[in-house]
Amino acid sequence: MIKDSLQRFTPINTVCLMILAASAATWVLVYTRAMLMPFIIAVFIYMVASTLAGWLKQKWNVPYGLGLGISGTAFLAVITLTVLFISGSIESFVNGADIYTERLNDTLDWLLVRSQKYGINLNAQFLADTVAKLPVFTMVKSVGGTVVSILTNLMLIILFVIFLFMGKASENKPALVGSIQKQISFYLLIKIFVSLLAAGCTWIVLASIKTELASMLAVLTFILNFIPNIGPFVSTVLPLPVLFLQYGFDWHILLALILLTAVHFVVGNILETKWLGKGMDLDPIVVIACLIFWALVWGIMGALLAVPITAMLKMVFEESPVTKPLADILGGKYSFK
Repeated sequence: MIKDSLQRFTPINTVCLMILAASAATWVLVYTRAMLMPFIIAVFIYMVASTLAGWLKQKWNVPYGLGLGISGTAFLAVITLTVLFISGSIESFVNGADIYTERLNDTLDWLLVRSQKYGINLNAQFLADTVAKLPVFTMVKSVGGTVVSILTNLMLIILFVIFLFMGKASENKPALVGSIQKQISFYLLIKIFVSLLAAGCTWIVLASIKTELASMLAVLTFILNFIPNIGPFVSTVLPLPVLFLQYGFDWHILLALILLTAVHFVVGNILETKWLGKGMDLDPIVVIACLIFWALVWGIMGALLAVPITAMLKMVFEESPVTKPLADILGGKYSFK
């Protein structure tokens, strides 16, 4: 009797322990985000660099250690240039905030005239006060702190990558580690390529209609493309306010919206789907849920890393009979629909 009761309550105890463990892990993730987040980024860089090093050795017989160094240095150089470019672009944008405020006032005047023409009375004083209270000067003051924060994280990432590279470079890894590295590296390489393609096409579209901040918007498109579903949509509508302030509501906005929608449809729904195939083998609903979770835990960087981190957890969960049901849920075998 007692034995049967214990067997009946064992699954409940397991679930309760997993909930407590997940809660504790979430607290640890939030508390240690300043150090853990750069470390995870460094691990992903190391994975991709290791995969590229193996490819260089197989293709051109480049020593594995040398290939690892070349790949890692290339990634760090790209990240450094990207961070510096974004920081400079944001500072340039904020320094020109007065111009955009003036254009916004002109746009509001135009809106008031048009609304009065159609018999709609808007509160001009309320709109003017709202524009005057826009946090332009606060943004200017916060740029310095933002740049320092970005550069600090960059230095941590470089430090962690160096320590990872200083470890014993070996191509022979445990089966689970090798499987995780292969799948995550493949996903990241394809994602980097399609993001570059989307960013390049975005820059061509915006530069062709002489959009201000076209380069910065292209870089943001590259970054946002790592956020599934939501990122491409945001990068599509992000240039519209800039175009509205620059040209007003005319054909420039409509043309940009049509072309950018076509770019993201072709790159995201056709090319990326064809090259990635099943991708990370994650259920779409699970992807959205994990995106929300990691964004709450680690902010925008958590949203960027949500898919590869969740895929890693899924592969680890598959190795244990206790956590195998969690892996099945992440893979959509237990449908929520």
